[in-house]
Parts: sequence; structure tokens; C-alpha cells
Amino acid sequence: MATNFMDEEIPIVVSRQDFPPNFVFGVSTSAYQVEGAVNEGGRGESIWDVFARKEGKIVDGSNGDIAADQYHRYKEDVELMSKLGFDAYRFSVSWPRIFPDGLGTKVNEEGIAYYNNLIDALLDKGMQPYLTLYHWDLPNYLQESIGGWLSDEIVKYFAIYAETCFANFGDRVKHWITLNELCSTSVHGYDVGTHAPGRSENPSTEPYLVTHHQLLAHAAAVSIYKNKFQAQQGGEIGIALDCEWAEAFPGKEEDKNAAARRLDFTFGWFLDPIYFGDYPKTMRERLGDRLPRFTDEDRELLSYSIDFLGINQYTSRFIAHAATSPDPGHFIKDQQIERIVKYPGGEAIGDKAASDWLYIVAWGLRNLLNYVAEKYQNPKIYITENGMDDEEDPETLLHKMLDDKKRVGYYKAYIAALAQAIKDGADVRGYFAWSFMDNFEWSEGYTKRFGIVYVDYKNGLCRYPKSSAIWFSRFLSGDEGMTIMTED
Repeated sequence: MATNFMDEEIPIVVSRQDFPPNFVFGVSTSAYQVEGAVNEGGRGESIWDVFARKEGKIVDGSNGDIAADQYHRYKEDVELMSKLGFDAYRFSVSWPRIFPDGLGTKVNEEGIAYYNNLIDALLDKGMQPYLTLYHWDLPNYLQESIGGWLSDEIVKYFAIYAETCFANFGDRVKHWITLNELCSTSVHGYDVGTHAPGRSENPSTEPYLVTHHQLLAHAAAVSIYKNKFQAQQGGEIGIALDCEWAEAFPGKEEDKNAAARRLDFTFGWFLDPIYFGDYPKTMRERLGDRLPRFTDEDRELLSYSIDFLGINQYTSRFIAHAATSPDPGHFIKDQQIERIVKYPGGEAIGDKAASDWLYIVAWGLRNLLNYVAEKYQNPKIYITENGMDDEEDPETLLHKMLDDKKRVGYYKAYIAALAQAIKDGADVRGYFAWSFMDNFEWSEGYTKRFGIVYVDYKNGLCRYPKSSAIWFSRFLSGDEGMTIMTED
């Protein structure tokens, strides 16, 4: 089993020089959260456009119609990323901006032109584009006409879309991510219903069917890339999964089993089919016929269908066995677990960020990376998202919002934990901070700010680098090392 670093207190000095020269430091966003221009450039309607208009679905009643307006301001944003010293930008393509109805019958040339311009702007500044094909903004026509991810037809439409992107952008894009956070799409979209398309009618089956189709869509896209494009274009392709580290609540053996079960349900659910040919045994035993079956052809396509693994990691939890789970959602109940944020003595697992789910637990990142290295044959890894949020407060003065000391501490601790995991042997090749700038935070609207760059929503969407952005700039230039504890 992976080593537990929870109680380890090792002073670490970390600087940019502690990472390999070719190690990539970048920032991340997604299309619906930052682009805006939802009715411009020939873009079609997405499921998030529809979901955000439904009363009560978004905390502040907002939407992504304008967001941070990167569609019009991409040159300004790329310039700022470059000045801060980042090597790469991970962004997503809006599927309905390429195929407005999702069917793939007629490509939207204005959408192609926009992403070509963004890619060229990055390359002009010496930054590499890391392109995510799907970050949740499914064309709404596919949802209405075939049921979206509930239909196996979605696989062929995603394959057409992916091939179009490979053909138009692959001469310059060398790093592809098929889908982002499959667990969030399945559970938040089809179990608790807090994300688009907001379904909760059949939580015992739909999340598992949706994941099955997402995996098959991933495999289809990878097959096309490897057979038609990779040799000529010379890129690599992977997938991005989210996972909070599951640490067994100290004490009982059944809690160790519960923590292992939690990792199977939230991580093995997606990686085991790729590495071992099927869903985890724990899921098969608990779910029975509710868990779809792979055909021999499916297994062949899925087998080792990643050149790299993207990991989105923010936080960690203690996990205990629970005969009846107190947490909402069918998916949690299937696991028979309880997620706990305090040590047995009552001390919090870490300092809390703005969101209820986000505690600062840097040692969890190290534990997760060592777990992945041990269980999944030490794959090439990119940390594709990592960050924390502040609460939006209209009464707080701008200069105080920009002085985000807690976020600086978060990044120092997590990057130090990352450096330790690499020393342990994890094959991590890059790190992307979430997020480059404040944006539309899904069901939380604009009430949470994850950016290292402040976006002034009330005054022309002006961008202001926060202290965390300045810290990154100093760190990346080699001007700053840091002495910290890994568990800070």
C-alpha cells in the first residue's frame, strides 16, 4: 500500500530549480466558465446555457453568457499569462462552438477560427496549448434529441467532434485531454442533479450508464487520434480525472476498507477499465446489474488508452465505514461511507477555503500520487487542476481581495507536496493551477473566486493579478524558494 504522509513533518525548501527543466507549469480554465459570447460566432446552445436559466439552479441566479469574456479578450489574457511566466495554458473547446447542434454535419468555421487564433496567440508567446475536448458543455440538441450521455449514440458524435479538432488544431496542439472529471458529470449531473443537465430521477443507474458512455467516447477519440493523427502530429492524448484523497479515519479496520472502497468508486471507476479491463471488483459486487458490461471490443479500445493521466486534486477527507451513509446522493450510499473533516480529537483536517467541500490538505496530494504510481504502473501524470477559492464579498475593498495570502500558502504547500511525490518516484511532468482567473463557478455562479487573477465583474471585467499570481511569477522566474511544512 502507498505510504501515509499524514503525520510527517519535514521542512522542505522548494524552488523552480527543484523541478526538471522541462517540467511544465501552467494555468487552467474551461470554455463555459470564461469565454462568454454564448450567442456569438455561430455557437450553438449548450446544456449549461439551459440549466443556468432554470430558476434556483445557480446560487446567485447568474449564468455564463458573458463570464470573463475571454472570447473577446484572449489576447490580453495570453499576454498576462506570458508575463507571469507560465509555460502552458490548459483550456477547453466548446463543443457547440464547433458543431452547434453536436451532430457533426456542418462545422462552424467561426468557432474553428477562434480556437486557431487562441492557439496561435499562445505559441507566439512561447506557451504550449493543452486542449480539453469536453469540459461539460454538451450541445443541448444532443441532450434533447438522443438524451445526451444516456445514449450510446453519443459515442459516435463525440468521435466526429474529436476528429474535427485533431484535424484543425493538431498541427500545433501536442497535448490533448478527451474528457474532464467524468465523475462530476455522472454524479452531479445525473444523481444529485446540481450540474447540467440536472437529472436526479434515476440515481441508482444513470450515473453508471453515463460514465460507461463517457469511457467509450474517450476510447473512440483516442483510437482515432492514434490511428490517423499521432504519428504525423507527434502529440499525446490522455484524460483528466478528479479525486479527493480518501484517508482512512484512524482506528478501525473497516474504515481502511471504506477508504479503499471510496478510491475505487471515485478513481478506479475510470482507471480500472483502462488498466485492468473492467470496473473495480468492489463496484461489481455492490452494484450488480446496475453496472454496465464491456464487450471484448470495448476492452480492446479502452486498454491502455492514455499516454498520460491528468489529475484534478484539491482536497482530502477522512473516510469511515457507514452502514447508512449520512451524505446525500445515491452514489455515496452505494459506497457505504461517511466523509469526515476532523481528526478523532476534533481538530480540522486542514484550513477551510470558501467552499464547504474544500479543505487545505497538501499531504493528500502526495498520498494520492503515490497511490496512483503504485496501483497503475506509475503513469505519466499532469496535475491538470489544483487550487482554492475565496468568497465573493462586494463589500471588501479591491486591494484586500488581491492580497490572497491563504491562496499563496495553499500553492506553496501543494507544490511542496508535489515535489516530495516526485522524489518518492511519481512520474509527474507538469502542474496547472486552477484557475488562471476568477470565473463562473458552475452552480455557485460568481459567489466563489478561484482565480490567481481577479476579474472585476462590476467594472468592465478588468483583470488584476492577485498576490498568488505575483508569487507564481517570482517562483517561476527562480526568484523565490520556500521553506514550509508539507502538511500546512
